[in-house]
Amino acid sequence: MGEQDSLTEEFERHRANLRAVAYRMLGSLSEADDAVQEAWLRLHRSDSGAVDNLGAWLTTVVARVALDMLRARRVRGEEYLGSWLPEPIVTADADADPEEEALLADSVGLALLVVLDTLSPAERLAFVLHDMFGMPYDEIAPVVERTPEAARQLASRARRRVRGAAPSPEPDLARQREVVSAFLAASRAGDFDALLAVLDPDVVFRIDGGGVPPRARPPLVGAEPVARRVLERGSGFAPLARPAIVNGAAGLVVAPGRKPIAVVGFTIERGLIVGIDLIADPRKLERVQLGD
Repeated sequence: MGEQDSLTEEFERHRANLRAVAYRMLGSLSEADDAVQEAWLRLHRSDSGAVDNLGAWLTTVVARVALDMLRARRVRGEEYLGSWLPEPIVTADADADPEEEALLADSVGLALLVVLDTLSPAERLAFVLHDMFGMPYDEIAPVVERTPEAARQLASRARRRVRGAAPSPEPDLARQREVVSAFLAASRAGDFDALLAVLDPDVVFRIDGGGVPPRARPPLVGAEPVARRVLERGSGFAPLARPAIVNGAAGLVVAPGRKPIAVVGFTIERGLIVGIDLIADPRKLERVQLGD
């Protein structure tokens, strides 16, 4: 095996972990793949023989690229209308492994990613690299151009904000499915009272239609207004919905055929829906694959 083949093989061993870091940083599979590809290009332009720990080096590169992407997005986000939601990770409900999906939900649940998006880019990087991937602060510090102690403070601030804002979702996937099934049945039947029965009084309904009118709307809060919105605008789509696992939790895919027009994620606490995230941005649905 030549030196180039060996380097390619070594990179491929790290690809999944690099993609995981980038997705948690960016909430976008397409941008995560771009960050990983940029790391590959930089590796080719560097003296790989001088790299002692390739995995750590690549993770640092991906983190720096993701940090730049987040900063650029922050500028563009000033012009984004409505809610910005992550690009979803969707698997067929029948194929779900409850233990694996629970682990996925803990680290990339839609509600968590929405909270992470409220952090500053440096806070998010410090939190993701340290709390999710165990990177020491002295390795994080150069990426954010701070001292190790300052990097620790970034992660600490982020941790407090995440704990204060992120919900504690129902861990039982079977119970989640029951609640989502009840929501779907009420939506299909046009049953307002049945919808209220599964919605938390302070439920938040977010829609990401791509940041452009007429789909762009601010989040809707409260069980009654959310139930009315679902029945007024969503009842016609309810027959097209099918169960799915969205970022490790019970959700729905709305599709008239093989091509989805929306993905719906739910955050469930104490048997009630506290968050509904509807992703209808066609760009964020391109990677969603549906079975027969």
